[in-house]
Amino acid sequence: MANSFELAKILESLDKSDVHGHIVIRNVAGKGLRGTAEDLDMTMLDNVYIIAFCMPEQLKSAVENIRPVLNKFGGTCYVSDVMEIRSLKCVASL
Repeated sequence: MANSFELAKILESLDKSDVHGHIVIRNVAGKGLRGTAEDLDMTMLDNVYIIAFCMPEQLKSAVENIRPVLNKFGGTCYVSDVMEIRSLKCVASL
């Protein structure tokens, strides 16, 4: 989670790493793993949550490009393995 001021810089860092798949969720609030509230209301900026998808070989470059933005402006980055599940037959379209 980061403030919206960082959004363009983070997306630019992802593009620089050839990570082009992402989702941006705006106006989020939460509590970090350290137990501190990550509520940025006092800064008058909206919070954003970015979910980016990349191949394992792109991860090192993405982290190297995002870290300076986080170091300068704050925010949190989590890295996790995922598995994509696609529908084979959408029942709603029948």
